[in-house]
Amino acid sequence: MKKKFKFGLASQIFLGLILGIAVGAIWFGNPNVETYLQPIGDIFLRLIKMIVIPIVVASLIVGIAGTGDSKKVGTLGVKTIAYFEIVTTFAIIIGLFLANIFQPGQGVDIESAQKTDIGQYVETSEEEGQKSVAETFLHIVPTNLFKSLAEGDMLAIIFFTVFFALGISKLGERGKPVIAFFDATAQAMFNVVNMIMKFAPFGVFALIGVTVSKFGFDSLMSLGKLILLVYAALIFFLIVVLGIIAKIANVNIFRMLAYLKDELLLAYSTSSSETVLPRIMKKMEEIGCPKSIVSFVIPIGYTFNLDGSVLYQSIAALFLAQVYGIDLTIWHQITLVLVLMVTSKGMAAVPGTSFVVLLATLGSIGVPAEGLAFIAGVDRIMDMARTVVNLVGNALAAVVMSHWQGQFDGKKANEIMKRKPAPLDVN
Repeated sequence: MKKKFKFGLASQIFLGLILGIAVGAIWFGNPNVETYLQPIGDIFLRLIKMIVIPIVVASLIVGIAGTGDSKKVGTLGVKTIAYFEIVTTFAIIIGLFLANIFQPGQGVDIESAQKTDIGQYVETSEEEGQKSVAETFLHIVPTNLFKSLAEGDMLAIIFFTVFFALGISKLGERGKPVIAFFDATAQAMFNVVNMIMKFAPFGVFALIGVTVSKFGFDSLMSLGKLILLVYAALIFFLIVVLGIIAKIANVNIFRMLAYLKDELLLAYSTSSSETVLPRIMKKMEEIGCPKSIVSFVIPIGYTFNLDGSVLYQSIAALFLAQVYGIDLTIWHQITLVLVLMVTSKGMAAVPGTSFVVLLATLGSIGVPAEGLAFIAGVDRIMDMARTVVNLVGNALAAVVMSHWQGQFDGKKANEIMKRKPAPLDVN
C-alpha cells in the first residue's frame, strides 16, 4: 500500500516560497507588489516577535530555578561567552582570508549597480559607534526592566531573568508554585506558536515576493561575485568549521541539518531566526540538551553569536575597500577583526544589524560608508543565507555547552536525529 503524501506545514512553506519567487519575478519593479504584500509579511514577523520574549523568560526561569545552583549558572555563562568569542573570531578571519584570495571587488564598476538609501541606518550607527566597550557591557544591566521589555533588549532581559530565577530557587518549597506558573506559561506560549505557524506560508510568500520584485534577477549580475563568495564562505563555515565542532561534541553535522531542515527553510525564507526560536529550543531539548542550558545559551546566542553575520560583514568590508581601490594593510585588517568582535556584540539587537555594524566599522579602515548603498539592494539575498548559519551556530552551541558540562549523550542524540524529525508543530 502506497504511503499517502501529507501536505504538512513544511510543504506549505516551501510552496509559499516558490509562489513568492514567481510573483516577484512576474511583477518585477511593480510597486504594488510591496504595497499589498509587505503588510502580510510584517504581520507574520510581528506575531513571532510578540511571543519570543515570553517564551525565553518563562523557559529560562524554569530551567535555572529548577537547578538552583548559582555557581553552575556562572560557570556556564563564562564558558558560553568564551565559546562565542572563539567561534566568532574564526568566522571573521575566514571571511577576510577568502575576500583577500578571491578579490570579489576587483573590476566592479560602482556606478553600474543599484543604489539604495541607507540613511535609516546612519543615525543608529553614529549613536552606537560612540559607545565604548565598557558602555556596551554596562548596557546589559537594565535600569528599568519594563523599558527593556518594551524595546526587546534581549541581553538586558536575560540578565534580569537569570537573577530572578536564582532568587526563586532560594525560596525552596515556596518557590515551586512560581516555577509551576512559568512552566505552564511556557507551554501555553508553545501552543500560541502552533497557531501562529499556520500563518507562516502566507508570511513567507509575501516576504519573498516583495524581495524578488524589488531587485529581480538581473540586478544580481553586477554583484554576482560577491553573492557567490558569501554563499560559498557560509557553506564552508557551516560544513567544515561547525562540522568539526559538532564532531568534537559527538554529533554529526549533516544529521543535525536534516533534523532542523524545516526550521532552516523557514528561517531562510523569512531572513529571521526569531521565527523558529521556540521550535529550535524545543528540538535541542528533544535530543538531550538540558532545559537549563538550552534556555540560557540559545537566546544569548541570538545576540552574541552571529557567526554568519560577522563572516558576511568581513567579506563586505573588504569588497567595498577593493571597489574603491583602497589597499588594506595587515594592521588595518587586524583592526577590522577587533572592531567587528566588539560592534557585532554591542549592536545585535538594533534594526538592520549588519548594515549598522558595517557603517560603524568601515570608518575604522578608511572605507567610505556611502559604498553600502552599492550592496543594499541585494543584501536580503545574502541575509537569507547568513540567517541559516546563525541559526545552526546557536543550535550547535547548546549541544557544545551541554557536552562541555557533561550533560549530553552524543550517541543517543544522533539516534534521535536519525529518526523522522517532528513536524513544525511544537506539541
